[in-house]
Amino acid sequence: MIKNILFDLGGVIMTLSHPDGVKRFKELGVKDAEKQLDPYTQTGIFGDLEEGKITAEEFRLALGEMVGREVSFAECKHCWLGYRADLPMRNLEVLKQLRKEGYRLILLSNTNPFMMDWAESEEFDGMGHSIHHYFDATYMSYRVKTLKPSEYFFSYVLEKEGIKPEETLFVDDGPRNVAMAAEMGIHTFCPENGSDWTNEIYNYLK
Repeated sequence: MIKNILFDLGGVIMTLSHPDGVKRFKELGVKDAEKQLDPYTQTGIFGDLEEGKITAEEFRLALGEMVGREVSFAECKHCWLGYRADLPMRNLEVLKQLRKEGYRLILLSNTNPFMMDWAESEEFDGMGHSIHHYFDATYMSYRVKTLKPSEYFFSYVLEKEGIKPEETLFVDDGPRNVAMAAEMGIHTFCPENGSDWTNEIYNYLK
C-alpha cells in the first residue's frame, strides 16, 4: 500500500520551459547555453550549483566571469526563473487533497538556490504560500549535494524519512530518474512535462 509520494518540482508540480531558460542565459551573454543547460541535468557551473559544489555567490561570480561583467543575484534568479512556465492550480489542489487523504508528500528536486528563493517565498502560489505549505518535507539537490538519478539521493531520502520503497510512489518527468527509483523498489509514475497527471496518479495509488 502506498503511504508516501515523492514529487519532482520542475516538469511535475510546475511546467518547465527549457527554451525560455536557455534564452534568458543567452541574453545575459552565455554563448554555449544550450550545451551547458541540458533539459534534465546541467553541466559546468550550472551543474555544480545544483549539486551543491558551489554556493549561489560563487555561481554569481563565475557567471560574471563567463559573460565578461558582474551580474547580480536578481539577474541570476531572473535567468533561472525562465524555466518556470506555469504553476497549474490543479496540481496544488491535488497536493492538498492527497495530504487530506493521509499521504505523506515529499519534494525531491534537482534545483538551485535561485529557483528556491522563489519557491520558498510567499510568491510561490500567488496566494501567500510557499512550497512548504504543500509538502511534509523537501529535499533539494544542492542541499543534499547530489543530483538525481543518483542512487544516493533516493537512499538518503528513504533513510531520513524512515519510509519503505514498496510503500512509496515517485512522480518525475525524467525517465532516467524514474528508472533509478524503480531499480530500488520504489513505485514510479512518469508523466510528461506539462501534462495533467492529477487524475492519473490515483491509478498508481490503488
